[in-house]
Amino acid sequence: MHSGTTTTIQDPKNPEHVKTFTFDLAYWSHSGFQMDKDGVFISADPSGKFAGQRDVFRDLGGGILDSAWQGYNATLLAYGQTGSGKSYSMIGFGANKGLIPSVCEELFHAIENRERNQEYQVTFSMLEIYNEQVRDLLSRTKKPGGLKVREDQQLGFYVDGLKSVPCENYAQIERLMEQGTRIRTTASTNMNASSSRSHMVITIQFKQVFLDRELTKQSSINLVDLAGSERQKSSGSEGDRLREGSRVNLSLTNLGNVISALADAAMGKRVLHVPYRDSVLTKLLQSALGGNSRTTLIAAISPADICYEETLSTLRYAERAKKIRNKAVVNTSTLMRESRTENNKLLLGCGNSSMAGQPACLLAEHGLGPHADPMSWAHQLEQARKEWQQQYVAIARERQMTETLPHLLNVNEDPQLTGVLKYFIQPGSCDAGQATSNAITLHGLGISEKHASFTNLDGKVTVTPHSKCKVVVNGVPITTATKLQHLDRIILGSNSAYLYIGFPSERGSDDLSRFDYDFFQLERAAAEGVSVDKLGAVISGDGKADPSVLAVFQDYIKLMPLVAEANQMSEELGKGLKMELKVKNLALSDSRGYDLQKEVMVKVTNQRTHEVWIWSKAKFINRKFLMEELYQRFLDGEDSHVAQEDDPFWDPLEVIHLGSAHIWLQSLAYCMKLEEQVEFLNCDGLEEAVLHIHISPCSPTGQACGEEDVVIDPLELLGKRMDFQIRIVRCLGAKWLKEDAERGVQIGYRIYDLPNTLYTKPVWKTVNPQIEETVQFTALNASQEFLNYLQTNALIVDLWGLQEGCAERSCCEPDLMTTGEGHIMVDTKKISTVMDTGKSTSNQISELYLKLLKLEQETELLRNINRALREENVLLKASLEKTGSSQQAHKPSNTLKVTGMTEQLPAARDINQVCSQQASYDREFAKALKVFYQSMNMARGQFLRLRLYKPPEDDQMLRPFVHQQSQMLKDFGDLLESSLWKLKNDVTLIVKKKRECLLRVE
Repeated sequence: MHSGTTTTIQDPKNPEHVKTFTFDLAYWSHSGFQMDKDGVFISADPSGKFAGQRDVFRDLGGGILDSAWQGYNATLLAYGQTGSGKSYSMIGFGANKGLIPSVCEELFHAIENRERNQEYQVTFSMLEIYNEQVRDLLSRTKKPGGLKVREDQQLGFYVDGLKSVPCENYAQIERLMEQGTRIRTTASTNMNASSSRSHMVITIQFKQVFLDRELTKQSSINLVDLAGSERQKSSGSEGDRLREGSRVNLSLTNLGNVISALADAAMGKRVLHVPYRDSVLTKLLQSALGGNSRTTLIAAISPADICYEETLSTLRYAERAKKIRNKAVVNTSTLMRESRTENNKLLLGCGNSSMAGQPACLLAEHGLGPHADPMSWAHQLEQARKEWQQQYVAIARERQMTETLPHLLNVNEDPQLTGVLKYFIQPGSCDAGQATSNAITLHGLGISEKHASFTNLDGKVTVTPHSKCKVVVNGVPITTATKLQHLDRIILGSNSAYLYIGFPSERGSDDLSRFDYDFFQLERAAAEGVSVDKLGAVISGDGKADPSVLAVFQDYIKLMPLVAEANQMSEELGKGLKMELKVKNLALSDSRGYDLQKEVMVKVTNQRTHEVWIWSKAKFINRKFLMEELYQRFLDGEDSHVAQEDDPFWDPLEVIHLGSAHIWLQSLAYCMKLEEQVEFLNCDGLEEAVLHIHISPCSPTGQACGEEDVVIDPLELLGKRMDFQIRIVRCLGAKWLKEDAERGVQIGYRIYDLPNTLYTKPVWKTVNPQIEETVQFTALNASQEFLNYLQTNALIVDLWGLQEGCAERSCCEPDLMTTGEGHIMVDTKKISTVMDTGKSTSNQISELYLKLLKLEQETELLRNINRALREENVLLKASLEKTGSSQQAHKPSNTLKVTGMTEQLPAARDINQVCSQQASYDREFAKALKVFYQSMNMARGQFLRLRLYKPPEDDQMLRPFVHQQSQMLKDFGDLLESSLWKLKNDVTLIVKKKRECLLRVE
């Protein structure tokens, strides 16, 4: 943000791709700040660009209050992805108050300084919209199905039965916001939804009564914190037969449709229909979006590069909204009405990263009508005062208990909801659980009627789980009575997190903020043996871990509680599914063996039928939303039965990727046969099965090449025809087949530039399936790239698990180029280029080109043979001439002819002997190289196993693991040393013999 109005965004994957957006205001609040003595963030540099909460209120809050005093309706919307700072901007955190409390406080401050011949009426309401249901956050009673949204000819859409509380000062509004947050937290804990997926709406009805003029002005101030915008994308359901388009997403999706329609209308385009009625949110926002309201939109964005797509989407969304023009009018009770057109202000904010809370909420317009009876207002005020009196007594009692008793504080994913709920541990023993008869009534997924007992005796507090109920203390599950220490972390059920606050004598000036939701999950992961190091983070020279591994670790941490909740829902709904997180190492699919970016996936197993599915992160999150809807129906006592095709816990059976094996192709570049037994490694780096495979160079007719065909330098094969066969022999000891005898397997592989993967025929119900499939490949004109590939890459062979009823992988070979003998062609870039020029006669061209290519190759072979013969003739001729001239110098001239001829014959024999010995040495050298490359393949396999061999989670097994690892390293070193030693000796011997031979000739 280079100025107060522009925002520039750069694509991290394509730095040249830069976009600039212009808005009414642009704030930078990510860095460049410091904390003052009151705990408020201010700019570290007076000339810096950091904008704090006070700056935002000065620019926006003043405009909202001015509109309210003039009698205009005012609306403030906060839009953006989860974690971008919407809730921080709207509500704030700690001393850094957001817009909502600041606007309310300033409104009452202004009322106190106004003239006394006027009467001011302020009412406050607070609601939440989740899954198209409206919940009153000021009412302790939950209405099944939520409150209804109705329509009135004068008022428009309003929420029927929503509680509006008269307020006389800001302290009362503070109490109401705390009360609403408490109810919202309880609903979130009770498996409703995380706050980042709901909209929160605060509505302040402000009425001014001018007693001397018999005039009233009415203003409705709507302050809306929208749900995380990433929820409206369809990407969460990519590759899924079920669409997340459940009602969770409907509100934001439709809000975007409404804004687009209004923006088009503002640009002069013809718009037949604005879909206000398609969701609860847009019904309640109708006046704010396209009617009688001065509306401001805060678009909150994150500076993180991984949020680029979301940030760009938010900026485009805001750009469309900026085009909308509203017609706001003063709301008075007289016939004379002032009217003027107001432009929507558009604001862009970037939430403070250290304080950015989870967003959540939306707006509603309702309450006292413009002609409300003053007596009814006085009556409401009297009722409210009685309720306030009761609340003050309860608040004072809770404060006293907090100071004297040990207690539990809730910890929520949304920092705004953390520490809202307090559960006090009275002296003696008390039960905790879902049942209302318990001393501590807890709500949450996986919490039983009587879940655990807390005992407060002799200055000590212990917790004891009931039966098999899940209780985790400091990341470790417990089954017996456990003493609690001050600031211990407790997780009850699947994911209800609490911080234990000990006796007053144990407490100090503790910073509770560090024990946030992420702290709990990281501790839980560490106890389960999951860390950045375990995921294979590569530490760079600056001491920082690989960013891609850190991103995967964060995904793992975020998904851990979701998987625990999904398993609990499966258990309670009787689905019988067990879900577990896996980290897939994509290096398994890289033919060079490089460590590529990893990804998190979820393995789903039906414990009754042993059926298995693998879900991507996006698919699992999508399914989790749908599972929550089904579970909520179950909690509400509704029929939770759904047809199989609509059940988020079910999927059609699919082929499962079990593991991959690397077969290095270096020996093929030297025309040497390779026979290996290599491990299939699964995503955990453990052996899944053993593959027996042969890769053999051969003639065009399929006859195996002999040792005489071995080449010393792969460049000798450049431009020549190469034939080789890949033979999949068998698969041994597959765990997949041992777990269930009814299963099957298929093996697939793809070499070099083949467009398709080749699959073997499926084999069912055999633990050690015999495959016995051979495929011959041909490179008609071996290129430098292909030879390089053979020397540096491995053939990746994948093992696929089949389940009864799943679709098998196709064994046919479509769209593959073949030779006249029917062999599959590789290294076909040149051929493809020629073939692409005439698709209409592609078959004829292919045949003709192959024939021409074969003739050209044979001609080149003949040329090479002829060239070699000519060179040999020249060498022999030179040797003969040399021998003849030496004989001529020592013999009489009359015997020259006869003697010359008799002396040439031994010389020729010597040369032939040298040539034959030279060929023999080349063969010996090739054999030495073959042995060396075979031993290197074994060493490479051992090294790969060493890299993927993970330490055990059980500490007792660590010593055997270290011993085994040491032995493997020793074996690897011995193999490497002996291989190099043998090669060195063989080469030395060959060179020695060669020199002796040359000396004899000379």
